[in-house]
Amino acid sequence: MPKEAVSKRSAKSENGKRTKKDKTGPKRGLSAYMFFSQEMRPKVKEENPDASFGTLGKILGEKWKAMSDEEKAPYTAKAEEDKKRYEAEKAALEKSG
Repeated sequence: MPKEAVSKRSAKSENGKRTKKDKTGPKRGLSAYMFFSQEMRPKVKEENPDASFGTLGKILGEKWKAMSDEEKAPYTAKAEEDKKRYEAEKAALEKSG
């Protein structure tokens, strides 16, 4: 595979080996969907006690898709706040060296 075809997300160095994650860095910001799923998973699990992990994910995904932008707004706001937190922590880490 040519170097140009390797995506930025592949986390591989030039020699083709996987690079190690920097464990001292800040955790990435969560998406709006992840905030939604964290809040709703216990309710969905209560409604569907025998559902597997994958089935719960499908139900949550369907609920998310059915929501309007107005209903998603609180989760989007949380995601933006978390993104700002991540960027601030990342900048502070880069400044400190």
